[in-house]
Amino acid sequence: MKKRIFISFAIEDEKYRGYLVKQAKNEMSPFTFVDMSVKKPWDEKIWKQKCRSKIKSCDGMIVLLSKNTWHSSGTRWEIKCAKEEGLPVIGMHIKKNDQGAIPPELRGKKVITWSWDNLAKVIKRI
Repeated sequence: MKKRIFISFAIEDEKYRGYLVKQAKNEMSPFTFVDMSVKKPWDEKIWKQKCRSKIKSCDGMIVLLSKNTWHSSGTRWEIKCAKEEGLPVIGMHIKKNDQGAIPPELRGKKVITWSWDNLAKVIKRI
């Protein structure tokens, strides 16, 4: 059964979300999931409400980590929300050699480097 995964990312890293979704659709992929990330900006007043509703409907969250993550208030709020809702949250560095600081919201959470094997392992555990 496919897992429902919320992909949290800084807007500057949107192309990496696209890569992840494409990778999961590849028939050789060792993992499958349904992408539940927010694909269009919502009015600020209702964004948190709608976002929380989407997060609550998921099995887990993958946070794409980069140098932009620390400065992304939306991403940091999504992580906090997922933790409040009891979802498993995994951080994943999008670049091996150019990693940004891990936001405090991910303290104590599993953080992996992006690879098919690493993703397959964490998604199976969600």
